[in-house]
Amino acid sequence: MTTYGDTLRDRLARDELLVCPGVHDPLTAAVADHVGFDVIYMTGYGTSLSKIGYPDGGFITMPEMIENAGNIQERIDVPLIADADNGYGNATNVIRTVREYIKAGVGGIHIEDQTFPKRCGHTKGRQVIPREEAVGKIAAAADVRDERDEGFVIIARTDARGTGGGSLDEGIERVNAFLDAGADVAFVEGPTDEAELERVGRAVEGPLVYNFVGDLGTSPYVDLDDLESWGFDIVLFPIVSTLSTIANVHADLSVFADDPVESMRRVDEAFSGTPVGSLHEFSGFPEVLEWESAYLPESDREKYEGSIGDELDG
Repeated sequence: MTTYGDTLRDRLARDELLVCPGVHDPLTAAVADHVGFDVIYMTGYGTSLSKIGYPDGGFITMPEMIENAGNIQERIDVPLIADADNGYGNATNVIRTVREYIKAGVGGIHIEDQTFPKRCGHTKGRQVIPREEAVGKIAAAADVRDERDEGFVIIARTDARGTGGGSLDEGIERVNAFLDAGADVAFVEGPTDEAELERVGRAVEGPLVYNFVGDLGTSPYVDLDDLESWGFDIVLFPIVSTLSTIANVHADLSVFADDPVESMRRVDEAFSGTPVGSLHEFSGFPEVLEWESAYLPESDREKYEGSIGDELDG
């Protein structure tokens, strides 16, 4: 059976830049899937903020992240790359973490070399574990992949560039060691300018991720053609849906506070202008009706007679 990991590997093999919008829940993932992308990314920052209301400071737990990833992957038809933070412990904890993400059915994950508690890769105060320990965690992840799902993609991330006294050299050396330990893709977090990105592209001996954070972070805005020419294979836009959600909900509720009825009218009109159809169609009610028709007794369909609401071919 082909897994989402197999599909992700196939798309990586196309030798073209994979643009991955970040989503934080199944709803934003469904929107991204409707728009149409080859791969979608689950943001750790957005997951933490939307699911538990805390920033990306090591507050969310492994089961919460895996539950969200599994629900997102179930809702979309393309591979999901999920944030797995620092694996939630040492190398033995990483074994369970990777097993659980594989059980969730996602296409791949990235694991970083931060200490616990970890924090967003674009905030001050990050620390990394010793290189030898980090390599051991990636080796453990790769062994689980080989045992449970060879298609599953392991992306190994280092935050060494952004730590106190950290250097790009250390980051490059770490990800090359991670690739030697069995990682499929390398991820140097936090290059500060285009020159550093070019250097990463030249010096890293394997497929590469760029984390396009924008003004919230330290990494620069760059042209996607340039990224591809420098040797990058995947570009993540981790918080695009989270920032969009906050900005648009804030704007709508600001109007709502002054005039709830007019605000509701505007939101209805804006939604009607999208190509997703009605909310009921977008959320999947037509499929529910198909299930009812296929599996429930004919008498159960009598509930539709004379009832009030959207027909949805009921």
